[in-house]
Amino acid sequence: MLTRIYNIKKQGQVWKACGDPKAKPSYLIDRNLESAVKFIVRKFPAVETRNNNQQLAQLQKEKSEILKNLALYYFTFVDVMEFKVRDGGCDNNSTVNFDLTKNYLDLVVTYTTLMMLLSRIEERKAIIGLYNYAHEMTHGASDREYPRLGQMIVDYENPLKKMMEEFVPHGKSLSDALVSLQMVYPRRNLSADQWRNAQLLSLISAPSTMLNPAQSDTMPCEYLSLDTMEKWIVCKSYCISSVLCRGSMHRERRKFLRSALKELATVLADQPGLLGPKALFVFMALSFARDEIIWLLRHADNIQKKSTDDFIDKHIAELIFYMEELRAHVRKYGPVMQRYYVQYLSGFDAVVLNELNLSVCPEDESIIMSSFVNTMTSLRVKQGTAYTSVSKASLGISDHRELGKMMNTIIFHTKMVDSLVEMLVETSDLSIFCFYSRAFEKMFQQCLELPSQSRYSICFPLLCTHFMSCTHELCPEERHHIGDRSLSLCNMFLDEMAKQARNLITDICTEQCTLSDQLLPKHCAKTISQAVNKKSKKQTGKKGEPEREKPGVESMRKNRLLVTNLDKLHTALSELCFSINYVPNMVVWEHTFTPREYLTSHLEIRFTKSIVGMTMYNQATQEIAKPSELLTSVRAYMTVLQSIENYVQIDITRVFNNVLLQQTQHLDSHGEPTITSLYTNWYLETLLRQVSNGHIAYFPAMKAFVNLPTENELTFNAEEYSDISEMRSLSELLGPYGMKFLSESLMWHISSQVAELKKLVVENVEVLTQMRTSFDKPDHMAALFKRLTCDVLKRMTIIGVILSFRSLAQEALRDVSEKTHAFLSPFVSQVAMNVYELSSAAGLPCEIDPALVVALSSQKSENISPEEEYKIACLLMVFVAVSLPTLASNVMSQYSPAIEGHCNNIHCLAKAINQIAAALFTIHKGSIEDRLKEFLLASSSLLKIGQETDKTTTRNRESVYLLLDMIVQESPFLTMDLLESCFPYVLLRNAYHAVYKQSVSASA
Repeated sequence: MLTRIYNIKKQGQVWKACGDPKAKPSYLIDRNLESAVKFIVRKFPAVETRNNNQQLAQLQKEKSEILKNLALYYFTFVDVMEFKVRDGGCDNNSTVNFDLTKNYLDLVVTYTTLMMLLSRIEERKAIIGLYNYAHEMTHGASDREYPRLGQMIVDYENPLKKMMEEFVPHGKSLSDALVSLQMVYPRRNLSADQWRNAQLLSLISAPSTMLNPAQSDTMPCEYLSLDTMEKWIVCKSYCISSVLCRGSMHRERRKFLRSALKELATVLADQPGLLGPKALFVFMALSFARDEIIWLLRHADNIQKKSTDDFIDKHIAELIFYMEELRAHVRKYGPVMQRYYVQYLSGFDAVVLNELNLSVCPEDESIIMSSFVNTMTSLRVKQGTAYTSVSKASLGISDHRELGKMMNTIIFHTKMVDSLVEMLVETSDLSIFCFYSRAFEKMFQQCLELPSQSRYSICFPLLCTHFMSCTHELCPEERHHIGDRSLSLCNMFLDEMAKQARNLITDICTEQCTLSDQLLPKHCAKTISQAVNKKSKKQTGKKGEPEREKPGVESMRKNRLLVTNLDKLHTALSELCFSINYVPNMVVWEHTFTPREYLTSHLEIRFTKSIVGMTMYNQATQEIAKPSELLTSVRAYMTVLQSIENYVQIDITRVFNNVLLQQTQHLDSHGEPTITSLYTNWYLETLLRQVSNGHIAYFPAMKAFVNLPTENELTFNAEEYSDISEMRSLSELLGPYGMKFLSESLMWHISSQVAELKKLVVENVEVLTQMRTSFDKPDHMAALFKRLTCDVLKRMTIIGVILSFRSLAQEALRDVSEKTHAFLSPFVSQVAMNVYELSSAAGLPCEIDPALVVALSSQKSENISPEEEYKIACLLMVFVAVSLPTLASNVMSQYSPAIEGHCNNIHCLAKAINQIAAALFTIHKGSIEDRLKEFLLASSSLLKIGQETDKTTTRNRESVYLLLDMIVQESPFLTMDLLESCFPYVLLRNAYHAVYKQSVSASA
C-alpha cells in the first residue's frame, strides 16, 4: 500500500510538472470541467449532486471514463482506510522479545508514513469526489465506502494531530518498545575512536578467543539497522540538529569500517571455518557498513557548504566492495555455517533451554519448551516467544528475561541454518541505490577517476543484483521498471569499466609501438654514421647537438622511486583488471552478465581500428605505411594484448583470430575497409599505375620494383614497398586469404587488359589471319604488318608487370608459409602438384595459374562461338609475336645486366606471354605447346631487323633478341632446342656479349 500511495503521489507530481496533455486525464485539465472539479473539492465530502445539476452537468459525458480511470486510485484509498494498528497487549521489549517488538514498531512506522503520504496527495479529494459522483450517476447511489473514506480524508488534513489522538491506546506499548532501545541505540552511535579502542569486529585482536563463538545478550539487536531504529524513535529535532555535527563522525566511521571489513574479509577468506563462531561479527559488520553508506547516500544531495568533504567520499567503493566480499563468503561457505549451527543447536542451546525449562516453566509452557528442545526449529521458537509475550500467558517473558534472551539467541542460530539469504538481505541490502541513480552514477565515476579505487569498481555492477529485493509481490507493476533500471545500470557500469581498461591498454600499446619503432633498421643509419665518423675522427653535425638516445635507455633507472608513464599505465590497468576479473559472471533480473566479455568485445573493436589506423593510409596523398613497419607495430600491439592474460582470464587468442581473420577480407564485420583492401588498392592504384606510367621498373635481379629517375620525383620509394622483405611482411599481415584477394584483384586488372587485347585482335582479324599463314614469307609479312592499326605490346607489358608483382607476392607467401607451417609444407608440396588451387594458396608456383584461368574464363561471350574464341586467342599470340621487332627502336628497350631486365619493363613480356597462353589454351582446351611453337615461328620476324640498316629502328636489336631467350627460360612448355630451330643460338650469344660489353663501357 505504501508503494501504491507513493506512486499516486508521484503521478500527481508528474501531472503537475509536465505540460503534456496526454499524461493527465482529460477531465482534470479540461477548462470546461474545471469549475465542476473545483465545486466537488470545495464541497467535499458532502457533495449534493441532485441539487447542483448545473455545476456538475458537464461531468455527465465523462462518467464512464472517470469510473474506469480512477477506480484503481479510489480503491487504494479504501485499502488505506481499512489499514489500522491495534494494540495486542504484548510485552514489547527488543532485548527479550526482539521479533515481536521489531514487527510492531515497523508496523507503526509504516502506518505513520502511509498517512503522512496520503495527506500530501493534492488531488485526493478530486479523485475520490469525482469517482463517487460518477458512481452515483451510474448506479443511482454513492459507493458504500465513500462516507467513511471522505471522513478519513477530512480527519487527516492534519495527520500529526490525528495520529497523536489515534495512538493514545498504544502509549504504553510504544513507550516500552522504545525504552528497550536505550541500551542498544547509544551503543550503535559510538564514535570511530571508541570502536577502534574497543577493537570492534576484529578477529585477531584476541587470538586465544578466536574460536570462541561470538555471544551477546541482545544478539538480534547487534545487527539491527541504525536507520531502522531512528525511524522508530522519530526524534525530529534531534535528527535535524545532529546532521550538522555528524558529517565528520560518519566520515571517521567509514574510514574505520573500511579497514575493519578488509581485515575481516581477509581472515575469513583464509580461514572460512571462522564463519561459524564469528557469524555475528559478519552480520554486524555488514549492518554497520550499510548504515554508513545509506547515510552518505541520503545526504549526497544535501551537502553542507562548510563541510563538503564530509559528504563526499571517494573511497566509498572500497567499503561497498568489502561488503560484497563478505556476502560472497557467506554464500560460498553457507554449508559450513549451517553444519556448525546445527551442532550448536543440538549440543549447547538445547541443553541450556532444557535447564531453563525445568527451572522456570509451568506445566503448559513446559510442554512447549520440551518440544523446542526436541526440534529446535526456527518457526516454533518464534511462536513460543510470541506466546509468552501475551499479557494473559501464565509464563510472562518480562518476568523471565534470561529465558527471553536465550530464545532470541536460539532464533539467531536457527536463522544461520535456515535463513542465510534472508539475513544477508536484512543486514546488507543496498537496493536503495535504485532510487538514487544520479548519486549512484556519480560515485561510480569518482571510483574510476581515482586509480587506487578502480580495483573496487566491480561493486557497482554487483549492487545492481540487489535491486530486485526491493520489489514486493503485492506490487508487481514496479517489477519491470526496477528490473529494467538494474539491467541498464549494470550494462552501463560494465561497459564503462571495459572502455576504461581498453583506453589504458591502447595507451600502453602506443608506448610499446613507439619503443618498437626505435628498433627499426631505418633508425640505425645515424648511429652507424656516428660510429664510422668517430673511428675516422671526423667531426660531423653541429656543435652542441644532443646525442641521440639508444633504444633501451628507458629501462635504465638510477632510482627505484622513478616512475615512468608506462609504469603508471600498467599499475592502473592491473587495478582495473582485478575488478573485471573479480567475478566470472553475475545474474541481474534473470540476465547473466560476464564482465570479461565486455572487455573482450571492446578489445576486438579497438584492435581492429588500431590495425587499420596504423596503416596511416592517406587517400588524398596516397601515402601508406610500409608493411614491415606495420607488422612491427602489430606485433608490439599483440605482445601487449597477450600480457593482458596475466591480469584477466580472457582468451586473447580468440581476439586475435576474430580481428586478424577479418583483416584478411575485403571488409570487416562492420562493413569498414581492412588492411587487405587498403594495401590492395594502394599497390594497384599507386605503385603499379606508376609502373605503367614509366616512373618505376621491375628489377628481376633485385626482385623489387625500383624508382626511375624522372622529372617529377615520386612521393614514395617503390623498393621500400616491394622488395622481398616487404612482400613477406605483407604476406604475414594479409595471410593466405588476403593474398588471395590481392591476386584476384590483380587478375581482374589482367582480365580487363586481355579483353581490350581481344578487341584489338577482332579489329585486325583479317590481317592477322593472313599473317598466320605467311611466316615463311618475310616480305609479305612486312607488308601485312604495316596494315596493323594498334600496338598490343604496351598492354601485354602491363600484364607482365602485374604478373611479376604477383610472382613476388606468391614467393613471399611461400616463404612465410614454410616458416610458420614448416610441418605442413612437405605435405602441401606433394598434394599441391595435383591441386592447382591449393598450391596457389600456399604460394607454390604452377605451370598454369588457376587464378588467371578463373579470371579469363569469366570473359566468355555468349555471342561468340567457342571456335571463334579459340581463333582469337591464337591470333592474339601471333599479334604479340609479330609486334616484337618494334621494340628495338625504343630508347628504353636497352637490356641492363645489372638489373637483368629492361628499364621499360619489356622483360615482363616473357611472363605475360607464357601465362596468358597457358591460361587461354587451358580454357579453350587447346595445345599449349603447339601454340607457343607457333608463337616462336611468328617471332622469327626478329631476324629481319638484323638486316636493317637504319640505326634508329635497330638501336636496341640485341636487347630485344634476349626476349626470346627469356620467354623460353620462363616457359615450362618450350625448350632451347625448339628455339634453336627458329632462331639461331649464335645470335643470342652475340646479343648477350654485345649488351654486357655496352654495359661495361657505359659504366666506365
